[in-house]
Amino acid sequence: MSATYTRRSLTAAAVLAVAAAAVGCSSPQDAASGDQTSPIKVGLVYSQSGALAGYGQQYKAGFAAGLAYATNGTGKVNGRTVEVSEADDAGDPNKAVSAAKDMIGKGVKILAGSTASGVALQVAPIAAQNKVLFVSGPAATDGVTGVNRYTFRSGRQSYQDVLTARSFIGDATGKKVLVFAQDSAFGKANEAAVKAVIGGAGATVSSILVPATATDFTPAAVQAKNAKADLVFVAWAGTTASAMWQALDQQGVLGSTQVVTGLDQKSTWPTFGAAGGKISFLSHYFDGAADNAVAKAAREKVGGPLDLFHPDGFTAAQLIVRAISEGGDDVEKQIKALEGYSFDGVKGKLTVRAEDHALLQPMFQVKFGSGGQPELIKAVDPQDCAPPAVAMKS
Repeated sequence: MSATYTRRSLTAAAVLAVAAAAVGCSSPQDAASGDQTSPIKVGLVYSQSGALAGYGQQYKAGFAAGLAYATNGTGKVNGRTVEVSEADDAGDPNKAVSAAKDMIGKGVKILAGSTASGVALQVAPIAAQNKVLFVSGPAATDGVTGVNRYTFRSGRQSYQDVLTARSFIGDATGKKVLVFAQDSAFGKANEAAVKAVIGGAGATVSSILVPATATDFTPAAVQAKNAKADLVFVAWAGTTASAMWQALDQQGVLGSTQVVTGLDQKSTWPTFGAAGGKISFLSHYFDGAADNAVAKAAREKVGGPLDLFHPDGFTAAQLIVRAISEGGDDVEKQIKALEGYSFDGVKGKLTVRAEDHALLQPMFQVKFGSGGQPELIKAVDPQDCAPPAVAMKS
């Protein structure tokens, strides 16, 4: 799928997966933590099957790599073995909630993993009700940030996507921006976000919403060409993407203005065809986006190139190990250990904003090179794509 929020970015159709991890542990310094030699139980609830199973595989592989990295290969925190169990939610919030409750009932202290926005929004209240830590994964909905004190995130959120898209045009004042999207919940959510973020910065935003059942995209492409926009923001998902991009290219849209969309996982790249080299991409992550010691370690532990959501799993493990090592079994200490925490991740420097638990992180501008592989144009500084702080809801 393509879009600034593409995949799991927007609320509904951009993403559908979830994972919940649980950790019960105690530090040697915590007298009330119970048996300090028992395993630390971690539960992962994520999409092993369903539409986002590929994303789930990346998240799980990243988590395993991150856990090995954060524990120096021992698999232990404060001398206690980290015991990981898994459950498949198949992208269904009800299954995720059921699994989370089951894990909590078995003594899990930390939940983690949600890939789907809808799932994360259902699991977060469960964590708060039971006073356990929740580290949401790739789920991009902005609603997870600040939803409650117990909820953190290991991935980026939609607002960071749109701010990255805005970075392509610099000062938005007086610019004309066109949203080219499907007439669906997914497309309309992207439309609303662009109006709020880029329109709010001074741009004039218009839209072309194409029926989701359309197979002929020439009329819409002609409209897009005639709009003479400074930036065309494409939000598209599904099997018609190739035909859509071909139409935009044939009608001269890609050659006459800057067209921006989100870069999805590697398996989707052939979708762009010959048009790929003419499109500007905002990117959460692609292999090579950041060349640092942590990224190299992650690549080594994964056993090959990284993909879109490997960093989210890796970061989740880093956050969980931090919470355990500093907070033991005490959720209040775990929260304190993560709020304001700044550390080196796969993407670069990451910071958990204390006020609302947003994860501040670099984002990336990307183009496809002549070899058909993405090439980094620019890393967008975490502060330049930081979402506005929100009040903690509970």
